[in-house]
Amino acid sequence: MHERMKLITEQGKQILLIDFSHCTAGTVEEIARKIPDYVTTQPLRSVLMLVDFTAATVDEEATRVMKESAVFNKPHVKKSAWIGAVSLPKTVHAEVIKFSGREMPMFSSKDAAISWLVSD
Repeated sequence: MHERMKLITEQGKQILLIDFSHCTAGTVEEIARKIPDYVTTQPLRSVLMLVDFTAATVDEEATRVMKESAVFNKPHVKKSAWIGAVSLPKTVHAEVIKFSGREMPMFSSKDAAISWLVSD
C-alpha cells in the first residue's frame, strides 16, 4: 500500500484513508494509481473509504486517473466520502461521480465523514 493510504479504525470499523492532502497533481495521480491494488483484493462491497483532498491540486491527468480508479474500485467499495475538496475545481467531484457511477458525498469535516461512513 502507498504510504499515503492507511487503514484506520473508527467505532470498531476499518476505514481506508486516502491522504491526498497537500499533494501536487502528480502525487495525486501516483496515489490514485495505487488504490485499486489494495481495494480490489478486498471482499465485494466491504471497503469504507475516506479521501482527504485538503490543499491538494489536480490536473486533467490526475482527474482521469481518479475516475478510472473509482471505476475499478466500485464493486469493492461500500461507502466513500470526500473531505477537503474545496481546493479542487468544482467539476472534478462531479466528473468522478458521473464516470464511476458511485456516490461520494463531500463533508466539511473528518468527523462528519467518519460518522456517515460507519453508519448503516
